[in-house]
Amino acid sequence: QVQLVESGGGSVQAGGSLRLSCAASGYFYSTYYMAWFRQAPGKEREGLAGLYTGGSGTHYADSVKGRFTISRDNAKNTLYLQMSSLKPEDTAMYYCAAVTDPSRGFFNNPLGGDAYDHWGPGTQVTVSS
Repeated sequence: QVQLVESGGGSVQAGGSLRLSCAASGYFYSTYYMAWFRQAPGKEREGLAGLYTGGSGTHYADSVKGRFTISRDNAKNTLYLQMSSLKPEDTAMYYCAAVTDPSRGFFNNPLGGDAYDHWGPGTQVTVSS
């Protein structure tokens, strides 16, 4: 089992920056891929950015490309999401998630969410205009 806990959310004005962290515990090295998602009230969950935990390669949603950067520190078992140029529409609950078995639909849509079998409880990000 992998346990994930997000932190770093908060309130920020438009144009500001935040860095989210996701601390992983348990069988961290069983993860294949990790990603950040968000969900705003009344909206569908959106995959934002992901990376391979054992190698290189990232994916970004068009909505955050150029503004958000995903990274990891394997020595600290921590995933990060650096967010800049934040907009009010970025307001949402942010979640990190992990894939341990990529055969469950990951290759069809890496940021689709269906293949993810471990999720954190989320951290709220609020961007005011």
